[in-house]
Amino acid sequence: MATVLNEQEPFALVNDPGFMADPYPAYASLRASGPVRRATTPDGSPVWLVTRYADVRPLLNEPRLSISKRNSSGGGYRGFALPPSLDENLANIDPPDHTRVRRLVSREFTARRVEELRPFIQTLTSQLLDRVAGQGHADLMTALALPLPLTVIGELLGVPNSEGERFRTWTSTLLAPKPGQPPERAKEAVAGLHHLLIDMVAGKRAKPGDDLISALISMRDEDGDRLSEDELSSLAFLILWAGYETTVHLIGNGVLALLTHPDQLARLRAQPGLMPSAVEEMLRFAGPNPFAIRRFPIEDIKVGEHTIPAGDTVLLCLAAAHRDPDRFPDPDRFDLERENNAHLAFGHGIHHCLGSALARLETEIAVGTLVSRLPDLALATPADQLAWRPSFRSRGLQELPVTF
Repeated sequence: MATVLNEQEPFALVNDPGFMADPYPAYASLRASGPVRRATTPDGSPVWLVTRYADVRPLLNEPRLSISKRNSSGGGYRGFALPPSLDENLANIDPPDHTRVRRLVSREFTARRVEELRPFIQTLTSQLLDRVAGQGHADLMTALALPLPLTVIGELLGVPNSEGERFRTWTSTLLAPKPGQPPERAKEAVAGLHHLLIDMVAGKRAKPGDDLISALISMRDEDGDRLSEDELSSLAFLILWAGYETTVHLIGNGVLALLTHPDQLARLRAQPGLMPSAVEEMLRFAGPNPFAIRRFPIEDIKVGEHTIPAGDTVLLCLAAAHRDPDRFPDPDRFDLERENNAHLAFGHGIHHCLGSALARLETEIAVGTLVSRLPDLALATPADQLAWRPSFRSRGLQELPVTF
């Protein structure tokens, strides 16, 4: 049963299982109450929430909204602390530095490089499903959604086989923590990944391979500029962080959406060519990121009748915008053939996610292979009893038990 929004404090519901299972009635109430709402996040940060599509889309590309923490007034941001050499990445810098780094990176993080991973992703997906195919039941999060993106990113970055186990352990500790995990474990994982990435950059500079880091090391622009050591390690960390968590929960949430909408699942099985369109609808209907990365106005900015002061923290609510009836007809309907599906799951404008093509490809292959290979796939637990991660930054399942 969905939980109704607490009008005074929207984030008070983040630990409510009913809200995590179906937050969209709460977002609808929030959206209807006005275009902007003052709130406090679970970690005590005061923020401004923007919820309507007509406001969220242009603000994603608004130059007066900075993503650099240097422009925070300090009273509205308490983010996870990373070493400076990991923190100065594309998710934390503004133009002109952002323009220079993105121009260099985008030359190698291309559709061609992503498409070259298709055979590897397909083989890996089949291997992962082979391990559970004879069992008749599985947790799809641990069997497929978690290991697939992590292994793909390791292949993309060129993580040495000798470091594979440590890479998987640290990444899982940081991005998929087990319930009750001590906070110091995350700090240890960050330190371990940091040293691993530094060593990888140094090793690939001495002996380049056929991987993204090696390609970025060799990249120069027209003026001979190149990425610094810190920029290389921070970019690798960003690709790991963004590429892992988003894809894990997009696969999980997408499969759940299909299993709870059997008419759409039957349509997809009858028309496998709908898979690319299905991924787009999964991103809109059940996207794992409720909010875009936080932003800070560099000057007072007006949204509707509200003035947001410079330096305050702004959260653009993608989940609310994606169910806005002024933009999407019948927005609460899961429709694999939805037309004009201009969702904002990967952002908009200069900060559009560079890894969007990879996330789409992994989800297309993982979900497409799953539903074609296991035709009697079904939930082993009622949907309203599934456990969700208690997080306001990403919406994802802890487990997805199924039978087949």
